Amino acid sequence: MGESPDMDEQNPSDVADILRDIRADQREIVALLREQRELARSQLESSKERLDESMALQRLAMDRQKHITLIAVPGILTCIAAIAYLVWRYF
Repeated sequence: MGESPDMDEQNPSDVADILRDIRADQREIVALLREQRELARSQLESSKERLDESMALQRLAMDRQKHITLIAVPGILTCIAAIAYLVWRYF
């Protein structure tokens, strides 16, 4: 009824051909898996580099903010004191 023959009934060369096809397919799958692993590795390295750069930029921004605060806050307080003095002196 159109059933496939059992392995015992197949020609040995057919079995060998099937096994070669399976081996070729497995090699192709292994090659694809290697490519995917390399792609994942390169993406991981790229992400790590971007993360390191981002962290460095954040540290730089925090340092700049700290320096600006050290300069700006005393300046602002001096201006407020001068305005308060002028208001107190002339009114």
